Amino acid sequence: MGTALLVEYYNALPRARRSDAPEAFGRRMEKALAKFQKQVGERYTEGTLQRLLESPSARARRAATLALGMIGTMDSNAALAARLKDNDAQVRQMAGEALWSVWFRAADEADAQELQRLVRLDDGDEALAGLNALIKRAPDFAEAYNQRAVVYFRKQEYARAIADCERVLERNPCHFGALSGMAECYVNLRKPRAALKAYRQAFRINPNLGGVLETIRALEEALGEEGKK
Repeated sequence: MGTALLVEYYNALPRARRSDAPEAFGRRMEKALAKFQKQVGERYTEGTLQRLLESPSARARRAATLALGMIGTMDSNAALAARLKDNDAQVRQMAGEALWSVWFRAADEADAQELQRLVRLDDGDEALAGLNALIKRAPDFAEAYNQRAVVYFRKQEYARAIADCERVLERNPCHFGALSGMAECYVNLRKPRAALKAYRQAFRINPNLGGVLETIRALEEALGEEGKK
């Protein structure tokens, strides 16, 4: 299956106009994306979409990235992470969004839905109890550990958050979010060298992270000679 049909599906997605009411456009886009997902699912395999990520056409790479964000599995993790350094800004942005989508559903459907439910909870203790149960049931679900790390961070339990970020990275070395979270924990623990190392690793994977380069430079300056290592 070549690029022409995929690009045709992608080109059919609506483009925002100044006259569009946000809610009406959102409904129109939601319907169009559902159609795009159905069309892609009927015609393309995940492996074919991965190969199309290497297309010389930026529009084809955008379409493949969007499609993998919808139907891709962890088999596409490394291929999507490589697009974080694409020469097309839109592909880079879409790759980041696609990776989060893949990470959140990197389990069976019931566990993925449970994770979505838990992250919407306002009660941190309830979310933590649910995440503990989910991790016990699905110990290889990297994003469950990452979301538990977020809960620990909010509770200012930074050592526990760091431990969970490490568990994420054991299961998913491409997880720039876990690296950034770990770095923030080290900042709060006043461990700038460890924070700098984690921020550098996150930036190496995803150079599009907002504010990270500036933070790296600030830490390097604060550390002086140590920051150059």
